Amino acid sequence: MLSPHEAQERCHALIERAMRSGAEAGDVVYLADASESVSVRLGALEEVERSESEHIGLRVFVGGASASIGSTDLGDAALDELASRAVAMARAAPADKFAGLAPEELLLRTGVTDLDLVDGEEPDPQTLRRWAEEAEDAARAVPGVTNSEGGSASAGRGVVALATSHGFGGAYAATSHGRSASVLAGTGSGMQRDYAWRSARHRADLLSPADIGREAGERTVARVDPGRIKSGTYPVVFDPRVGSSLVGNLLGAISGSAIARRASFLLEKDGAQIFDSAITIAEDPLRLRGPRSRPFDGEGLPTAPRLLVEHGRLTGWLMDTAAARQLGAAPTGHASRGGSGAPHVTAGNLVLQPGSLSRTALMADIADGIYVTELIGHGVNGVTGDYSRGASGFRIIGGEIAGPIAEFTVAGNLVDMFARLVAADDLELWRGIDVPTLRIDGMSVAGD
Repeated sequence: MLSPHEAQERCHALIERAMRSGAEAGDVVYLADASESVSVRLGALEEVERSESEHIGLRVFVGGASASIGSTDLGDAALDELASRAVAMARAAPADKFAGLAPEELLLRTGVTDLDLVDGEEPDPQTLRRWAEEAEDAARAVPGVTNSEGGSASAGRGVVALATSHGFGGAYAATSHGRSASVLAGTGSGMQRDYAWRSARHRADLLSPADIGREAGERTVARVDPGRIKSGTYPVVFDPRVGSSLVGNLLGAISGSAIARRASFLLEKDGAQIFDSAITIAEDPLRLRGPRSRPFDGEGLPTAPRLLVEHGRLTGWLMDTAAARQLGAAPTGHASRGGSGAPHVTAGNLVLQPGSLSRTALMADIADGIYVTELIGHGVNGVTGDYSRGASGFRIIGGEIAGPIAEFTVAGNLVDMFARLVAADDLELWRGIDVPTLRIDGMSVAGD
């Protein structure tokens, strides 16, 4: 893996080759990562895995058309061939009046901000194994746990670099650490599985392996022998680990490309009140040690904190340069790049701000409802907002969590769901999309 400085130099070298080969403009992205993980099961070592990848991607523009190509070979001869082939491909491609680099005047010019994304200590395999064992041991020690799918620990490092033909160059590194445990409880048809995990840029920010293991064990035991629920209309409360998917559905709907294609259930809703006024959703891609922090986007534009929803009101679309041109607007610094192809939109470190009620108070007036801890499938229509997903969780009876339930479906329309959403105050920051416990009344539930 190259250092950030070396990676940036390779990107500039490929851009220069592309321009000499006849490209009118272009950009190059370098992506690399290396990771190591150790898994144990029932106290025995099950797997030690190390993976490394390195990729450089070139996008060129010729005569209003573009082409992209990538390679894992970073040698001079490979870069020469990559440049000439990309230009030849662009000359054979159809023109696209919206394609092109980001506006030069909007590029990041102040240097790459240090966001403290690199942990200087890399654990060895023996340490990873010890953490995996501690997590599994703690999970198996929870009364009622009958079997294990294992514990694991991992560590990794990655480098991102980007260079453009019109003056941008930047690179940064980031590390990652993860721990998890998954166990089973119960017997026969009442057997259940659950898990717990944490990830962070710095291992000092993780929960201890024992805490993760206990959470996995306790979650699993609580789910044993689930009952069924009758079909009907219920208030539904979403656990934070599944409630974050609702914000993911919002992101897809406010992507500039979806708006440009007229393929979003929030079309014509720019500036509209789509949530209760108590709901604010903030983004901070510059948060120190953030799981989705980055100093620049996939087109070389600066990233910055912003509110996606302010007091319930949608503040605008998230746009890469192509979508911005289609919509007659400016890009918003939300472009993301893979190893090949055009940029797409993403957002970093999203937080649905907590409300004023505790989780207990949020559920206190629910005579008969559902607490969802797991969602299954992808039954969300991004064009209409229709929502239908398999689920499992618990009954809420008289404002209290009651017995476990499974094999039911929660359904509604995201426009209505957003309008009725209420947030508790139990927010934790670590996932990348973080929400407190969420409540939505009047959802359709299909069970028995």
